[in-house]
Amino acid sequence: MNQTVKRVLAILVIVVTFFAWYVSIFGIGSINSAKDALKYGLDINGGVYVVMEAQTDLKGEELKELMEQTRAVLNNRVNQMGVAEASVTIEGDKRIRVEIPGAENAEEAIAAVGKTAQLQFILADGSVVVDGSHVKDAQIATDGSYYKILLDFDQEGAALFEEGTRKAFNREVTPTIDGIASNEIAIVLDNEIIVHPSVKSVISGGNCEMSGNYTKESASTTAALIRGGALPVDLVEVQSSVQSASIGADALDKSIVAGAIGIAIVFILMIAYFGLLGVIADIALMLYVAMFIWSMSAFNAVLTLPGIAALILSIGMAVDANVIIFARIKEEICAGKSIRVAVNAGFKNALKTVLDAQITTLIAAVVLYEVGTTSVKGFALTLIIGIVISIFTAVIITQLLISILAESKKFAKNKFFGVKEDGTPKQFLKKSFAFIKNRKIFYIISSAIIIVGLVFSFARGLNYGIDFTGGTMIQVDLHEQVDISEVEKAISEYDLDPSIIYSGENNTQVVIKTIESLDNDKRAEVIETLGDKFGITDDDVLASEQFGPSVGDELKLNAVKAVIIASIGMLIYIIFRFKSWKYGFSAILGVVHDVLMVIALYGIFGFTVNNPFIAAILTLVGYSINDTIVIFDRIRENKLLHRKDGSEVNIDRSINDTLNRTIMTSLTTLAVMIPLCIMVSSSIREFIIPLMAGVIIGCYSSIFVCSPIYYDLCKGEEGSKYLKQSKNKGKTKK
Repeated sequence: MNQTVKRVLAILVIVVTFFAWYVSIFGIGSINSAKDALKYGLDINGGVYVVMEAQTDLKGEELKELMEQTRAVLNNRVNQMGVAEASVTIEGDKRIRVEIPGAENAEEAIAAVGKTAQLQFILADGSVVVDGSHVKDAQIATDGSYYKILLDFDQEGAALFEEGTRKAFNREVTPTIDGIASNEIAIVLDNEIIVHPSVKSVISGGNCEMSGNYTKESASTTAALIRGGALPVDLVEVQSSVQSASIGADALDKSIVAGAIGIAIVFILMIAYFGLLGVIADIALMLYVAMFIWSMSAFNAVLTLPGIAALILSIGMAVDANVIIFARIKEEICAGKSIRVAVNAGFKNALKTVLDAQITTLIAAVVLYEVGTTSVKGFALTLIIGIVISIFTAVIITQLLISILAESKKFAKNKFFGVKEDGTPKQFLKKSFAFIKNRKIFYIISSAIIIVGLVFSFARGLNYGIDFTGGTMIQVDLHEQVDISEVEKAISEYDLDPSIIYSGENNTQVVIKTIESLDNDKRAEVIETLGDKFGITDDDVLASEQFGPSVGDELKLNAVKAVIIASIGMLIYIIFRFKSWKYGFSAILGVVHDVLMVIALYGIFGFTVNNPFIAAILTLVGYSINDTIVIFDRIRENKLLHRKDGSEVNIDRSINDTLNRTIMTSLTTLAVMIPLCIMVSSSIREFIIPLMAGVIIGCYSSIFVCSPIYYDLCKGEEGSKYLKQSKNKGKTKK
């Protein structure tokens, strides 16, 4: 590609980047701003969700058919409530999750989800022929070209339906419903007309068929709705949450500002450390953020708090990809190569490291998406989108912009590429450290923390939140600080044995937690009692959640399963790419170490183990493995370049070679989190702090645990080679 084409493309990239940011902030024409274009989870934007479990012993295909039928009915029902972006999804085998963002009356919304559906067959004059209680079955069949629906009525329904079809066939009724002809019978579910087929003959015997150029999908959906008119299975509420939309909006606004500050700090750090290269990285990162936002919108993905964690992680990885490339270019320049040659060589050497690190994390994300629950899927999908875009911006966009600088007479100078005039690189640390020599100290530190933490965890138990134990949480705004004892007294009749704490500015809010699992009706009673005592209204109820104990068990099981399967996937990839099981084994031991360290810290300090804990573990796995792969890739390279040096020298050299990059990546990742931690609400702070701990632990383990473990695995091999060589020399002398 010639220089002129590169310049045109570069100008186009810069124009598109700034235009995308303008549209993201202000919107343009019919295109909304990014804030309005994105979909937000209930944990950000407020609303209602309820998880219900089907009370059935069916299994296999029968169970799948039953759950799909139930999902179709509930989906139709929430759509009839006029709520935008409501969703109904099947979770696991027997559970259905209904999310209703922005519901104004939470209690009515949950009650509407659980009501019995009304299915009716009506004539054009509005008179009812039969209702859903008379429908025995509805199946689909095909005549070769199109699908049709076969209906089967019970004995009473057959007689009523015969009379109704006679009236329609003879056009004995006067139409009063718009769109329904006198010879048609409308099938109505929850006051919505599903279809209104015309009657071709009087139908007797209780069996009839409906045709109308149905596709298989439309026929199946319609049949499911007809079959499910009376909800064929009992549903029991096992988990529900009501969150104030105003709280969500406030948290969202603050999160946007905090995120913008965090990204601005990253921009400043990159320019301060890399100079003109940092400006290029910032342009690539700006494009990355814009592409990420609009990709989330295009994929109709929902941004949740775990999604924010994935966004932070993927921003860190996007920055890391650029840092790896820049570090390689600086090394080539310091080795005496010209700027142009150094840029080409730096990209070539950095590419495999960037891809290995990103692909390994991508494997973990895909596994998490496949086996995880709803919140885990949100994390994984966001991370997948972020990784794909970060590879594009680092490998394509950054390379394009830097190659133009390398060809420029004005900018192809050391000072613009993070190298001093004397040929030495700008870096945080200039000293080399002996990591392997002191590895036993780090082993002892990690072992001590893990053992003490596990002792605390087993002795007094982890501080499980209601996400895991099951229970109820109600948060209300009393508009003034009220003694906790007064709140306890007000709800004493319910024998909840609650934990009550203050929240909000000036302690005007209270959060009531209890291990008693209260359904929606019972929570409404408690809230009504608080209203009578303190004069609060429904608008003052900021959050109301209920978790069944089985939900907590499922969360733990799925989190463990997801981490194990992701670790196996990453292990296989690392062994394949590095051609040695030692790299893979060391990396996965590092992941195990990190998980145990987080559990230990939660056990020692008594932090609440809840959904943020799961997000911290997932972030930790992604960040830690990314960091480890970068160091391992350098170890592999140095072992080939410096064959005469032993493993200790090469591993120390590799860690020191990548140490400045590790510090830079960790700083930029934490820089995005710190404003969120300081500026946003306590609930998000509870979510961010474990993530920060995860990043720090992941960075620590890559340097002080994984690399030393790899050394110990190689040490025995080197000893065997040395003994073998010594024996051979002895035989030669003889």
